[in-house]
Amino acid sequence: MNEQIRAREVRLVGPEGEQVGIVPLERALQLAADVDLDLVEVAPMARPPVCKLMDFGKFKYESALKAREARRNQQQTVIKEMKLRPKIDPHDYETKKGHVVRFLKAGDKVKVTIMFRGREQSRPELGYRLLRRLESEISELGYVEAAPKQDGRNMIMVLAPHRATKAAAVAATATRGGPRERAAEGAPEAGETAAAGETGTTAETSGQ
Repeated sequence: MNEQIRAREVRLVGPEGEQVGIVPLERALQLAADVDLDLVEVAPMARPPVCKLMDFGKFKYESALKAREARRNQQQTVIKEMKLRPKIDPHDYETKKGHVVRFLKAGDKVKVTIMFRGREQSRPELGYRLLRRLESEISELGYVEAAPKQDGRNMIMVLAPHRATKAAAVAATATRGGPRERAAEGAPEAGETAAAGETGTTAETSGQ
């Protein structure tokens, strides 16, 4: 920046982005002084290096604001877990589905686990049908990111929110004041416990 630049000549860009052309370094420094701006190298590896006339202090401040805003709007990747039994009661199923819908609307992925016990392990089709039913009933909000597969005594499927669903969640989060407020709102409700997951926070709910 300014006198620290070592090139003999530079490709100069004006404060409004206009192309001034290739000029000697002394001329570029004089132009910067004339308009009370800094001469900043923006492409030092170019030949000749590209320099721009700008208020460097203002540039750094605005860059810091943009970076802070990007961090504020950035969503942590979160996976919630919902556990069901293959012969779940209809009322319990609707409750569990309601949680899945809420998670997807919040922009989170959901790991749906069907837990088999005893003789239920010989009827994997029951769990498969239940997962497919859930998939069809939440199709407006999300899609199957990982198809149902058997994992020991469990059958697992991962749901992810559609891009539009996640975008709406991000917009709502920004309107409410960012991740800190969302974290407070996302505290586990009755019947949910939070545990650390591989890619984020996992909320587990077991169904009978």
